[in-house]
Amino acid sequence: MTARSEGATYREAVRGDLPAIVALLNDDTFGQARNPVFDKEAARYEAAFDAILTDPNNGYIVAARDGAIIGCYQLTFIRGLSYTGGERAQIESVRVASELRGSGLGSAMMRDAIERAKIRGCVLAQLTTDVRREQTKQFYERLGFKASHHGMKLWL
Repeated sequence: MTARSEGATYREAVRGDLPAIVALLNDDTFGQARNPVFDKEAARYEAAFDAILTDPNNGYIVAARDGAIIGCYQLTFIRGLSYTGGERAQIESVRVASELRGSGLGSAMMRDAIERAKIRGCVLAQLTTDVRREQTKQFYERLGFKASHHGMKLWL
């Protein structure tokens, strides 16, 4: 599926997009702290990306304009027994190129993710955001997301 909005095209990522995706993931202080640059860990990023692409319940979407990758997000579908076996769409790693933040691209990308989830028949879309990202939390709330649960993590 390919869609257009806000002057960008949204499509499933291909392997050639991987360096640009990693650069977007690293385009803030939080990302830089957890993601090495692509060249230092190319083999690991490529293996992870290949695993994502071969999983029918997982995907990476990029926003492109004039041949450049300007945004991305990961979309994972999770089947559970809750909601009578309903499927959830987990939206992760949403990134917009720093020079385009505040332009509406992030909202358009989220509408794209939600539409993909609806087409798939998901009962809900969910996401997490770092508690230190107060502006990001407000952004998701403006889109209708509610802080309904308290997320927890255990690093292994």
